[in-house]
Amino acid sequence: MAVKAPQRFSKTRGGGNRPWQVAVLLLRDFSGYRQDFQTITGGARARFEASDWLGAQTAARARIQLYSQFRAGCLQRLTPLVEGFSSQDWATTRQYFESLTMGLPDQELAQTGYNTIFRKLVGRTHLSHEQAFVRQAVIEQAPLEPFETFQFDQTQDFSSLVEMVLLSFPFDIPFARLNDDVKAITALMTENLHALTTVNSVSAVMLRSVFYRNKGAYLIGRLALDQQVVPWAFALKNDAGSGISVDSVLWNEKDLSRIFSFTRAYFMVNVNRPAATVQFLNSLMPTKKPSELYSSLGYYKHGKTTFYAELSQHLARSKDLFVKAEGIEGLVMLVFTLASHQVVFKVIRDRFPPSKKVTPAAVKQAYHLVKTHDRVGRMADTHEFLELRLPAARFDDEVLQTLLAEASLSVSLVGDDVVLHHVYAERLMTPLNLYLKTCTEFERDLVIDDYGLAIKQLAAANIFPGDMLPKNFGVTRHGRVIFYDYDEICYLTDLRFRALPGTNQDTASLKQAPWFDVGEFDVFPEEFEHFLLGKGPLLQSFSEKHRDLFTAEYWQSVQKQLRDQAVLDVFPYPLNRRLSALTPPPLEV
Repeated sequence: MAVKAPQRFSKTRGGGNRPWQVAVLLLRDFSGYRQDFQTITGGARARFEASDWLGAQTAARARIQLYSQFRAGCLQRLTPLVEGFSSQDWATTRQYFESLTMGLPDQELAQTGYNTIFRKLVGRTHLSHEQAFVRQAVIEQAPLEPFETFQFDQTQDFSSLVEMVLLSFPFDIPFARLNDDVKAITALMTENLHALTTVNSVSAVMLRSVFYRNKGAYLIGRLALDQQVVPWAFALKNDAGSGISVDSVLWNEKDLSRIFSFTRAYFMVNVNRPAATVQFLNSLMPTKKPSELYSSLGYYKHGKTTFYAELSQHLARSKDLFVKAEGIEGLVMLVFTLASHQVVFKVIRDRFPPSKKVTPAAVKQAYHLVKTHDRVGRMADTHEFLELRLPAARFDDEVLQTLLAEASLSVSLVGDDVVLHHVYAERLMTPLNLYLKTCTEFERDLVIDDYGLAIKQLAAANIFPGDMLPKNFGVTRHGRVIFYDYDEICYLTDLRFRALPGTNQDTASLKQAPWFDVGEFDVFPEEFEHFLLGKGPLLQSFSEKHRDLFTAEYWQSVQKQLRDQAVLDVFPYPLNRRLSALTPPPLEV
């Protein structure tokens, strides 16, 4: 694409075209960020092969911080250059930047980088498509090239196909028990995927890129059984000293969606053309929005950009209103939802009641902690927006008046728009306390068990939720329990878990107060039994599997493992999907 030089442009004191300089410097800084991103990502294989799990956690945090570093450095360099810039100067800069990035494999990410810097330098109220990339496509039509996949042609021997797939990925350490894994995978899938016993041929396409996260590595692709196509994924583990093995094989959208869940840490995966990879993944998981997939690959800033594009398109073709979210109203956040888009928005109240010992700054820090921490499939990822504009006509009157009255520092009405000066957007879930009122007894037992597992897995990730009441947890469409109220969150290792001392019978006057010293960070797990679920079948169901949560010893043992730097196993698939499970249940496609 040829770009015509403008007839008028700003010059520096030493001469030169400042819009061109800005475009070049911005792309240079963005390219540096991308190189650093790819360098950290590229080390994932070595960390996996070395069983360097602490290193993997450190790398994940460091990679998230890269974008803030890019933004800060770029702003420092560009601020003097754009002094006195006109709207035409920015339009020319955008034109140059588009020309410079034309044909780049990650052009959409570069445009998001441009938008980030533009908003900081100019402000969000002046955003226009002439000066920035406002109308980015939700996803480019960019099919994968042959060199980005492994193609396995039609074969009648499924066992051979499984072996070829596993051996195609060039790990530097061998499989510990390849033959056993191949036999187990073949037997499990043949038993449960009935089409395998009737088809004439089987073929597969696998992404060459390996998806690394925490202690796992994932091979992702699709399996074709005649005309039927299903997702296909292998979850690998590396037991230090014994080599790689297949921990699980997955072949339906639900299981694959759980791996790519918005409740998990971002993958470490080297992809040359993110849009093409997202498009391929979206074909395997049609219910996933592209914004979720971009975020899952680590491109959370572009995930946010794509989220906004998806929201804007949805608003244009829908009519329902933003209404108050279901559940007990929070003391820290006001929450409203657009149910047809399965999203909730959270804004911080102007004032908190005395019972809440947190500040707005502490709440923001808690959300940042969740963004940078391993979410272990139990905490929802969020998009944080500043100056987000939504049409006022789409708000329920009562919701809008409440926002303006009780969150005036975060919400304003400007013309026909509601301006959310600071807001978090998050996936819509059913509050656990409401779910328990309508579910069947069978569903109740499943979700209560998962509630306990959620608390334990958060603990394994060094997270203590603070307020563990069911109202602060949600249930996803797959029946998974997720924590989403972060204002009292803290590190587990910062607390002191204690058993309740015996009652002092000689001190009757102290019945209304503890008869022992209680420190600021003291927690008494025995008290959980009395307020988490009340008395009755809910508590009984919970206690059958998770009574250990009511003991100080349990929490102290987790603390010890964390302080010993043990990285505990948290699998993104049910335990009965593991090959080591003795009797895996039948699975229907």
